[in-house]
Amino acid sequence: MPLADKRAGGQQPVEAIAAPLSELGLSRPHRTQTGGVMYELQALLREYDRARAYTDELWQDLTPDEVTWRPRENSSAIGWHLGHQAHVAHFMIRNLTAAEPSPDPELDALMDSARPEKFRGTLPTVRRLAAFRGTVAERVHARIGDIAAGQVGAPAQLTIVATCLLTALVNHEYQHDQWIGEVRSENLGHALPPDPDSDRLSRVDGYLVLNLPG
Repeated sequence: MPLADKRAGGQQPVEAIAAPLSELGLSRPHRTQTGGVMYELQALLREYDRARAYTDELWQDLTPDEVTWRPRENSSAIGWHLGHQAHVAHFMIRNLTAAEPSPDPELDALMDSARPEKFRGTLPTVRRLAAFRGTVAERVHARIGDIAAGQVGAPAQLTIVATCLLTALVNHEYQHDQWIGEVRSENLGHALPPDPDSDRLSRVDGYLVLNLPG
């Protein structure tokens, strides 16, 4: 949730918060220029949906046993990665933009990366994982949509947060897609789908990466 910086006797201006973004190749939103900001956030939401669709291509044709199988005890099944992707997405949404409850609190500890791999063996059903992922995606769209439309208390500040957050979520999705793909192809013997078609994507160290907007 946004916090006011009360150093120097008052809230830090949005311009001061936004200044370092030029070093990252991110544009600075202006309170009165909402059209471009809304377009960029909607474009990032489309990239988020594209990443999730690619994930679905990696696992939805697998059997439940293949989704929950893991190569060895100290490793993670495809199903764990699927839950982890959604867990991280909602954790970031609810901690950085909105204080809302987890859609499935019982999964939070299991799907956190701090949980040792040897304790990631007992997974929920594929139906529950799919429902969890779908609900999280709906909450991401709802919250980012509110920010893009200016229906929040600090729209300019939260736009900066949302831009970085969505970029991180997309790249985190693709990071785990790489590992899902390795289990799918190398261990389960299934062909990989083609890379998603987007001029904003490239590969870095073998991973699909969403480039920062310039």
